[in-house]
Amino acid sequence: MSASRRSGTTDELGPDEPERDGGPEGVGGSDLLAALLDGMDAALCAFDADGVLTHWNREAERILGWTAAEAVGRHGLAGWAVRTADAEEVEARLMSAMQAPGRQVNEFALLTKDGGRVLVRTQSAAVRGPDGKPAGVYCAFSEVHAQIDLERSIALSEALFEDASWGVVLVDADLRPAVVNSHAARALGTGRTSVLGRPLGELLAQGVEELEAALTHVLAEGAPPAPAEIWVSVRTPEGNLRRCWRSGFLRLASPLTEEPVPLGVGWLFQDVTEAKQLEQEASLLRFRAQQLHRAARAAAECEDPRDAATVHLDFALAGFADHALVDRVAGGSLNDGEGLRNGTTAVRLIRVAATPTGAPGPSLLSGAAGLPVRYGEGHPALQCVDRVGSVRASIGTAPPEQAREWARVRQWPTDAVHALCAVLRSRGRTLGVVTFLRGAGRSQFERSDSIYAEDVAVRIAAALDLAERIGEK
Repeated sequence: MSASRRSGTTDELGPDEPERDGGPEGVGGSDLLAALLDGMDAALCAFDADGVLTHWNREAERILGWTAAEAVGRHGLAGWAVRTADAEEVEARLMSAMQAPGRQVNEFALLTKDGGRVLVRTQSAAVRGPDGKPAGVYCAFSEVHAQIDLERSIALSEALFEDASWGVVLVDADLRPAVVNSHAARALGTGRTSVLGRPLGELLAQGVEELEAALTHVLAEGAPPAPAEIWVSVRTPEGNLRRCWRSGFLRLASPLTEEPVPLGVGWLFQDVTEAKQLEQEASLLRFRAQQLHRAARAAAECEDPRDAATVHLDFALAGFADHALVDRVAGGSLNDGEGLRNGTTAVRLIRVAATPTGAPGPSLLSGAAGLPVRYGEGHPALQCVDRVGSVRASIGTAPPEQAREWARVRQWPTDAVHALCAVLRSRGRTLGVVTFLRGAGRSQFERSDSIYAEDVAVRIAAALDLAERIGEK
């Protein structure tokens, strides 16, 4: 190797090599080599076969403080770059690379120009001449702490993409996964390689817009100050799976450019669906308990127990259902064991209260005429009376016309698609049924909804029973 002496950076390798012609081509090659050496991120020095220093780049100058002009031409490192007591061992280990195959890695304590000491890690290898024989040694070195930092960064990256207990996805500037760890691949319902390069919309049925908006924001503005909780629906062979992912985002920029050019986004996420569901359930239970408490206090102020029953009905609707109906058993009550007999409808129900269907407002009392509701056999309200328990029914995601017909046949408001019937029980007798109805904008009734409806039904039944007793007196 040779480089321009005018730069003060490098010299020819070997003590007796004659000067080359200083023509334009030779000067250009030397300048290019000098520029390449000085542009390296690692410190570099080289020795000829006699141990004379021939090359010294700017990174070596930065670490140790010695300029190329001060370093090149010295014999060995003793007394200026290495303590005299350590020089023999250090130089022997460096020069032994001439006879060894491949690279040798060592750690040495070197001296800086200001008298300090710095621990460096070196990689040295032989430089061979045109005849193939060793002509010297080159040595690349860096500060140990910098090398350790690099190794830690690499180890951390590998651990995140192999062993992390949360999802790690590297998303490129086109918002497509470029690297995915095993945990993230499982969460996305696919393999680590099959997910690469695919649009997020192919992996997620819902939540794509919110996730892509977050990734775009990070690319433009940087990482947000706190994690974000994003609800998504993952496409799986069994159907869409709704999950909540607590996500953190990091903008990735190239360390090799002066201006920060985004390479993509590091997306780390953890599945917190169960915790969020428990949190939501606890919040819902608190709200419903408060509603029952408010309803009880409001009902206590009603002179007519029937008004108290409608108060309980109105308070129960908040956040629970869109419509509610109260049907009384014709004749007042029904003893246990009575109901549907021999496949015929033995029970008749009379509508005594209902929420208005045209506009919002309080529930209205009805049923003064005593005419039974035309419920057909197998109607959920009749099943509820027969079973003395709650009954749920739903048309699901049927077409609107079919859903309206389903509700009309059952004598419900035409926008109802989900129903929950709870039996009215008091003093060991069945007094009737309360029916809660939801429109298409709400989810189906679940088991927890049945428990709440039964709590409301107990209070309505007690009020209706009291009204009946007062009427008898």
